[in-house]
Amino acid sequence: MRRGGGGGGGGRGGERHRNPCLTMHQPWASLLVHGIKRIEGRSWPAPLTGRIWIHAAAKIPEPDTIKAMEDFYREIYAVNGITDITFPDSYPVSRLLGCVDVVGCVKSEELVCWDEVPESVRLEGLTEFCWLCEHPQKLLVPFEMRGYQGVYNLEKRIYDAAVRGLRPMKGPLPVKFPLPDPSNPFSLKPGSLSSKSSAVEKSSSVSAAIAGARAAATQFSKKDPSQSNHEIHKGHNQKFDMHNSSGHNNFPDDRVHDRNPLHQQAHKGVEENTRIYTQEISRGSGPHPGAPSHKLFAAAMRGLSPK
Repeated sequence: MRRGGGGGGGGRGGERHRNPCLTMHQPWASLLVHGIKRIEGRSWPAPLTGRIWIHAAAKIPEPDTIKAMEDFYREIYAVNGITDITFPDSYPVSRLLGCVDVVGCVKSEELVCWDEVPESVRLEGLTEFCWLCEHPQKLLVPFEMRGYQGVYNLEKRIYDAAVRGLRPMKGPLPVKFPLPDPSNPFSLKPGSLSSKSSAVEKSSSVSAAIAGARAAATQFSKKDPSQSNHEIHKGHNQKFDMHNSSGHNNFPDDRVHDRNPLHQQAHKGVEENTRIYTQEISRGSGPHPGAPSHKLFAAAMRGLSPK
């Protein structure tokens, strides 16, 4: 486990090994958790490596925004010969959706010329910094909770409930990002790639799809120029690494937002989520192999031991 920077006293009681969460607008949040989106674009470098939970913000996405982003992914996947993409059936808001592993971060000019990854991945490099995401996992039943700006801690009881209901997702073209230094799991960082390849040549339809995706993203930065694309961001100037090989993550103190109201808000929909889970099982539509039983799931949502 690699320890991040910062002083002592982070989180409740000085606890520093937590479960990070990021609130994103829809449809980007669901596209990431479903494994369709493999690059999370930001104006700031990734402050972590390891698992990060994905929460959907409260804003309901416009149909035109959803269409623009789905068209974008149809076009860039077609460059790799993939034409059958299953998009999410819905884009829920104010919900914890699942998680991905951030394995590194590179600058856009590096990603677009990186010939060791598929062309469709390189075409996702639309922002200054590109967070490289693998191993998407989706919650069987996304449950309601409140999000915050920046990277914040997922409250322990929420984590204990959520981690039991994860389902691995396989996107249209999963990617294993190669490390510049195979002996160093943290070697994928800005400036680490030395590829001299040219950027992917774009057809007119791909160029149009990229323009549509950019237009869809900029709607969230009109009121606040400091926000980039669809991000919700609060002053991240210090970079650090977080590694969760032992199931824990490290944050410097100024990165952790440990807010007690999250506990109350997150459990607002516990009973409703348990009811939905029960209905899915009774209809025969849930759960996948290895998913928790109804009794275990309900108990986990309440922070109790199943009886």
